[in-house]
Amino acid sequence: MAGSSWPWLLPLGTVLLVVLVYPVLEIVRLSFTDASLVTGEPYSVTSETYTSLVTGTDFRHTLQVTFLFVLLSVVFQLLLGLAVALLVHGAERRGLRGVVATRAVVLTAWAIPGVIIGVIWSLLYQETASGVLNHGLSLLGFSGNTPFLSDPDNALVSVIVANIWRGTALSMILCYAGIKTVPDQLYEAARIDGASPVQTLFRVTLPMMLPILTMNLVLATVETFNSFDMVLSLTGGGPGTATQVLALDVYDQIFRQLNLGRGAAMAVVLMAVNVLVIGLYVRLTERQEKEI
Repeated sequence: MAGSSWPWLLPLGTVLLVVLVYPVLEIVRLSFTDASLVTGEPYSVTSETYTSLVTGTDFRHTLQVTFLFVLLSVVFQLLLGLAVALLVHGAERRGLRGVVATRAVVLTAWAIPGVIIGVIWSLLYQETASGVLNHGLSLLGFSGNTPFLSDPDNALVSVIVANIWRGTALSMILCYAGIKTVPDQLYEAARIDGASPVQTLFRVTLPMMLPILTMNLVLATVETFNSFDMVLSLTGGGPGTATQVLALDVYDQIFRQLNLGRGAAMAVVLMAVNVLVIGLYVRLTERQEKEI
């Protein structure tokens, strides 16, 4: 037993079992029951919860909203985060002022809780003449108040825009860290060879940043799939179910409709999606390491 690491790992393993493994197993168990927060135990074991999810149109609609929300959010978060990181890095190499302030602002945006972000954007989206965005549109010559949150189509776009703003900060931080790992000798060699800035970007910077970009993609995807607090404070899933993403639907089923079994089944679906994304990341990482 001398020199064994098990005594040191045992406390951590115990904590993980209590706060992670047990709740997951309990959620999986409850997903195969008709559990409700109204009737209490005993619960009947049934697979009807998953059958109703597969055959029901409401859950299909939630998945459609969620995947559209995730796809657009992640794509624009990565693109905008990379663009801002390149601009900050370029300004830093040229010795321009304000680089540190820009990084501080981005870090601040990343550190703001999701509930506060939802409140901030709800103020921006106010559908009155005093609303910030509507007032700005009126100054540009647009008449009338745009229904940012009361129109179903506009509401989903508005939530996506707010989430892009929220996630761009983390994407920029990761991309900036990835750019800093590229040796300056490679940029100098590209400049001597006569490579244009675009060629340098696609043939030097992005290939060297590939591991960071992959991690960025996975983190943004997982975080967006689990987005809950910002959507709750911004629209509450409305109008109707226009912005009802999967994580928010889980909350709605359990704590509003008190349907514990159905909510647990949705939570299992969400967990499966997260495991799938993480599994793809591990597979891609292993492939990249083999190629190196």
